[in-house]
Amino acid sequence: MQLAAKQTLNNSLFENTRSFLVWSFALTVCFLVVGFPAGFVLVSIGVLMAVLLHAVMPISSVILVVAGILALNVLIVLVSAAILTIKGIKPQDVSWLSWLHGDAELHYEQVYASCPLTCQLSE
Repeated sequence: MQLAAKQTLNNSLFENTRSFLVWSFALTVCFLVVGFPAGFVLVSIGVLMAVLLHAVMPISSVILVVAGILALNVLIVLVSAAILTIKGIKPQDVSWLSWLHGDAELHYEQVYASCPLTCQLSE
């Protein structure tokens, strides 16, 4: 009985860790691809902050701002992944993460560039 409970606990821990890591990866990719304009605005604000902080801390202002921006991005991704994992939302159940399902094979019909001119001709 204890062995079964321990095995279930290990399996649950493995599934939650796997879910957290997949969510972290998916959210990082989404932030890089979809959030590029937001990242551009964030970097622009960071540049202004570095210029303003340069009057107070001439040497470490840029390092402080860059570290703050990177820490904020990592924190947002990790907290979001933790919230989704704690709520029990599995990445495999989300429709926009179709690459995780693995069973959805796409079959495309081949269309050649000359097909509109020659497909109607018979040999």
